[in-house]
Amino acid sequence: MNITFKQLTYLLSLDKHRNFSRAAAAVNVTQPALSMQIRELEQVLGTILIERRPRDIGFTRAGRMVLEHARTIQGELKSLGAELRRGQGQINLGVIPTVAPYLIPQALPRLQQIESGLRLREAQTDTLLDELRAGKIDAAVIATSVAGLEAIDLFEDRFLLAGAAAVMGRMQGLAPDAIDPGELLLLDEGHCLTDQALQVCTMTRDHARVDLGASSLSTLCALVGGGLGVTLLPELAVASECRGAPSMVVSRFTSEPSRVLRLVRRADGAEEGDWFAEIATIIREIGTQILNDIRVRYPCAAVN
Repeated sequence: MNITFKQLTYLLSLDKHRNFSRAAAAVNVTQPALSMQIRELEQVLGTILIERRPRDIGFTRAGRMVLEHARTIQGELKSLGAELRRGQGQINLGVIPTVAPYLIPQALPRLQQIESGLRLREAQTDTLLDELRAGKIDAAVIATSVAGLEAIDLFEDRFLLAGAAAVMGRMQGLAPDAIDPGELLLLDEGHCLTDQALQVCTMTRDHARVDLGASSLSTLCALVGGGLGVTLLPELAVASECRGAPSMVVSRFTSEPSRVLRLVRRADGAEEGDWFAEIATIIREIGTQILNDIRVRYPCAAVN
């Protein structure tokens, strides 16, 4: 048997009215029902809380202590309710690994200014969607379209070809679907970027070299920078990964493939408050700024 909020509410009503009949009427239950809940509370706690007198009631020392805790709990819940009605309260935001390290560090100062507070979770798309549906996170930044979710498109993130200079020298002007499958390196299975790259290059997993165990873009870029092949690199990651792998160069395709990043949440979980749109606006503005900088630095053709 557990202590319930109903029992604490009845106890607080008794404190206010000092009479079982009036206390029961105030919370819209019968006197026997209220009395039974108070006795169950006493049984759970293993002590007497109420001094039952002919004309009124009193509280034992234990009863006064429980009353104090009940008032605290009631006050905290009322405060929480007010925050939730204003759209406040902590927001749990998931972000896929091929976005989080490149966008979140720049967006975080503004995201932290949201009154709600923010807790970040980095994981692959399938994990984030499972957690979103289970209510473990409130929203997620992903790069796929999923039916049944409320979504806000954030921005288009184009793909560039990346590899060592010696490898890239013979691939100028190459279309994505003309890449030699034996030279294409991709992330481990489970990353949506791998599926998108295969789709862009009109390949299957059996064709491309996806068995290297690379679990991050940084590892992948170090491999291709060392001359082990080429990969498709999102624009969002270009500046960071080119700094981390100085031997890697990138080249734009004539007709650039891309992915669309979206902020999603449960369609039936919409709450009061504009935090969802506010987060989308911040991420869109920061992402657009990063991409604009990249497009100035790498406008076309092959570059170092």
